[in-house]
Amino acid sequence: MKIAVIGGGPGGLYFSILTKKAMPECQIDIYERNKPDDSFGFGVVFSDETLGEFLSRDLKSYELIRSNFAYWDDIIIARDGQTVNIAGNGFCGCSRKTLLQLLQQRCTEEGVNLHFEQNVENLKQFQDADIIVACDGIGSAIRTQFAENFGTKISLKKNRFVWLGSTKPLDAFTYFFKTTTHGVIAAHTYQYESGMSTWIFECSNETWEKHGFEVTNEEDTIAKISEIFKDELDGHSLITNKSHWRQFPHVTNEKWFHNKIVLLGDAKATAHYSIGSGTKLAMDSAIGLSDAVIANPNNVQAAFEQYDKTRRNTVEMIQHAALVSLDWFENMDRNNQHPFYQFAFGCMTRAKKVTFENLRLRDKSFTDKVLKEFNDNFNSNNQILPAAFTEFKLRDLKLQNRIVMAPMGQYSAENGEVNDWHLVHYGSRATGGVGLILTEMTAVSEIGRITLGCAGIYTKEQIVNWKRITDFVHATTQTKIGIQLGHSGRKGATKKPWETEQIENPWELISASPIAFNESFSTPKEMTLADMDLVTTQFVQATQNADEAGFDLIELQAHHGFLLASFLSPLTNIRTDEFGGSIANRLKFPLRVFNEMRNVFPKEKPMSVRISASDWVANGISEEEVLKISEAFKNAGADIINVSTGNTVANQKPQTGRMWQTPFSDLIRNTIHIPTITAGYIQDIDQINTVILNGRADLVALGRPLLLDANFVRNAQAYEQFDAKDIPNEYKMGISHLYPLKATERKQVESMKTALKPKSNKK
Repeated sequence: MKIAVIGGGPGGLYFSILTKKAMPECQIDIYERNKPDDSFGFGVVFSDETLGEFLSRDLKSYELIRSNFAYWDDIIIARDGQTVNIAGNGFCGCSRKTLLQLLQQRCTEEGVNLHFEQNVENLKQFQDADIIVACDGIGSAIRTQFAENFGTKISLKKNRFVWLGSTKPLDAFTYFFKTTTHGVIAAHTYQYESGMSTWIFECSNETWEKHGFEVTNEEDTIAKISEIFKDELDGHSLITNKSHWRQFPHVTNEKWFHNKIVLLGDAKATAHYSIGSGTKLAMDSAIGLSDAVIANPNNVQAAFEQYDKTRRNTVEMIQHAALVSLDWFENMDRNNQHPFYQFAFGCMTRAKKVTFENLRLRDKSFTDKVLKEFNDNFNSNNQILPAAFTEFKLRDLKLQNRIVMAPMGQYSAENGEVNDWHLVHYGSRATGGVGLILTEMTAVSEIGRITLGCAGIYTKEQIVNWKRITDFVHATTQTKIGIQLGHSGRKGATKKPWETEQIENPWELISASPIAFNESFSTPKEMTLADMDLVTTQFVQATQNADEAGFDLIELQAHHGFLLASFLSPLTNIRTDEFGGSIANRLKFPLRVFNEMRNVFPKEKPMSVRISASDWVANGISEEEVLKISEAFKNAGADIINVSTGNTVANQKPQTGRMWQTPFSDLIRNTIHIPTITAGYIQDIDQINTVILNGRADLVALGRPLLLDANFVRNAQAYEQFDAKDIPNEYKMGISHLYPLKATERKQVESMKTALKPKSNKK
């Protein structure tokens, strides 16, 4: 087999080493545009886990690289003179130039042919090659030439950054944050060899412009940055190496191979440097490609398919984590308003892979500081409590903890009337200790129901049946209960989820515009002014009914494409009158409904609004519009925004994952300065504590986790060994069993987490 590798970066070199070792008869030629000792950039970073993979693949490479690493176990976060050390983070740094030279040495030892100062622009010279590995960097000429075949997509991210070096010695990987008159500037810094450290400076484009930085003016950059970070540099100079200000290019490819060309490294996929994974991504993919070629020496296409199959999911996960991490840095100015330890905790948990418990196992002294600061600011009891079990107040309503039961349709009502099923459903979650119950969407009219099994609150009988439930909750528990009032709009008159046949005699649907949700739904009627008057009256009456039924809070349903939400999204509102067009116009009807509800609901009782902060479709609702919506409801008297996303249109493409909706809650909470509720694949008490502690939300709503575990909160309290005061007398004897059991389980989990953590390679 004959392989041509275009690009002599870490990925191409490592692929060549591994493949030549396993297939010594294979001819491998590497073509690099630069000289052997050229290198752009300064240092590269690896985790302990990555080093362990190197050890198992090529001991000689591992030993060579390891002997030239600078090691650290601490991460330091410093903001405007305040500093905190977080221990237990195993990382190492190496000069990029040294790394390349060591891998070049290994290539020579294994018999790989190295060709330098070879700028490859035409692939005709490689017609006799069986495989062409394109690893010629972010700006890959080969990938660009076949961009349509690869399905290449490149998006430039918002922040500006510049890569510099310094002689400043560093004892740990350090994030320096400086608040300037024009915004926050961050420095990602680490030592990669004796007397040399990498300094990547990053800021928003607005901050960059206001400081008057210029893309290629290295002298001006150094002068300004050195002055801003003079205390951190401590008299040491900054060093340039083609140090131009850039915006990070996020590169993806729908296909990683075309004919006999296969992509590797940054040519294939990029991951933001804030999770230190660019070189790791390239070398891990080099391992995957080498494994695939070795396993399929006589079938190149099969090798490429194996490479894609075994590596794509991991690469996309890393890229997603990198984008989530990048998002935190793109919003540094917003995050900077947090107290210092919350800010530092947010930085450490920004990619969602690291949680409160992860950090607690690494460095309890740090998480103790985070927890104390949070309790000092949010807990008046002079106790240090888990974040989830601190109280939260909305107007005169005091919640005993931050865990909310999310609205989940039960589709078990008859004629809109709740029954024994609902009593047990809501009652068991109340005795189970949730802080707040939000009922399933409850219709304000008969045609406002989604299905024939949906609950309503538009008749006297319905009020009586709901009051039976609220009376039970109030009499036997400390849980508070709120009702979500809504109207199905264009998503009504449908079957229950478990039914196969559509309902007979469906009613006429109404919406902002005559746009059906999908082919299974009929086209709704565009609402007239008379329709709006009627619906407003129905919401007002339902509000009064909810108060009569004893609810502590009302949540207005304005999400997921239902009636009020259909006015808010440009995808479902194409009206040309005063209720369409601008976001101010699209807000008019939902705001009118809310205002009139607020006017008749007791002032001491809070109101929530649930909105969709993204449609997950091109040309859907924008971030700017979401903020205007949230601010408008806040100004109208909303006490909290329940932040959801999607389900506006059927062709949505949400990016799901653990805690996947928290960035939207974060945006609204910390821009509009209104409390928020978040949800979305939040599964355990550790994730709940993490979300609350890093300031992304004030309350966490659980949906599916509570469906099959009414005692989720009781189990979490036992896991935290929290002294719950609201356990019903009838159940208190269970404490002597559950609490020791959960304590044992926690020790076992923590032991496994500690054992699985890669051992430090610190010499």
